[in-house]
Amino acid sequence: MFRIVRKEVLQPSVILYEIEAPLIAKKAQPGQFIILRVDENGERIPITIHDYDSIKGTVTIIVQTIGATTLKLSMLNEGDCLHNFVGPLGKATETEGRKKVAVVGGGVGCAIAYPVLKKFHDDGAEVHAIIGFRSKDLLILEDKFKAASNHLVVCTDDGSYGRKGLVTEALKELIDAGHQYDEVFAIGPMVMMKFVSLTTQPYGIPTTVSMSPIMIDGTGMCGGCRLSVGGETKFACVDGPDFDGHKVDWNIAVKRNQMYAEFEKHKYEEVCNLLNKEVR
Repeated sequence: MFRIVRKEVLQPSVILYEIEAPLIAKKAQPGQFIILRVDENGERIPITIHDYDSIKGTVTIIVQTIGATTLKLSMLNEGDCLHNFVGPLGKATETEGRKKVAVVGGGVGCAIAYPVLKKFHDDGAEVHAIIGFRSKDLLILEDKFKAASNHLVVCTDDGSYGRKGLVTEALKELIDAGHQYDEVFAIGPMVMMKFVSLTTQPYGIPTTVSMSPIMIDGTGMCGGCRLSVGGETKFACVDGPDFDGHKVDWNIAVKRNQMYAEFEKHKYEEVCNLLNKEVR
């Protein structure tokens, strides 16, 4: 059993969980993920690792409550245990050898972008961070990003905090201002990653995207995370989750992601209805 040693509500639907998992904490690297089950009858869901502490023996994840399983997870408290917590899985993000990088995070994707950004920073790279949210109320991890980057731009769609506009606009401005990046790393909503890749492509800037949002069972067995990358079929959970953003077939990836999002929405509504009946 894997005990929750810390639970922190970052935003109404975004929760941080620090889990006691010493064996995973010893081997975890930025970009990798775990698979958890809340209880014996629960579904398996992959969640990218936000942080890890090999000395304390803990792994930290940040989860947005948007589906049936994440709703069940949100009802657990400090001291409660998860039935399964398996990892680390997937390939770690490559960060060595870069002198100057830009890391772009969108929404809860910032939880995944942060450990990658910190690893770039710890490896000696000059790091520019661009993080975007719909509004100030959804802002998370600003202090962490500020501490591990040389330059930080915060964007909100409605202009309630930072600069108003999209992360792609801020990225293009930095590139046009003369910043020459060895790599751009992007993680967030599928559409955001698509347009980050389209933004950097004319400049020939290598761009890595984390395709963890389309993972389902996390082992390649379900085939749900199939991607077309450079004309070849890849699986986000076993071949990634990081891929060359200029080679991803975004039309297929976006459609698949939308399909799963709609499925999760229906499951979430069913669970909410069941819970309401139990309360009555």
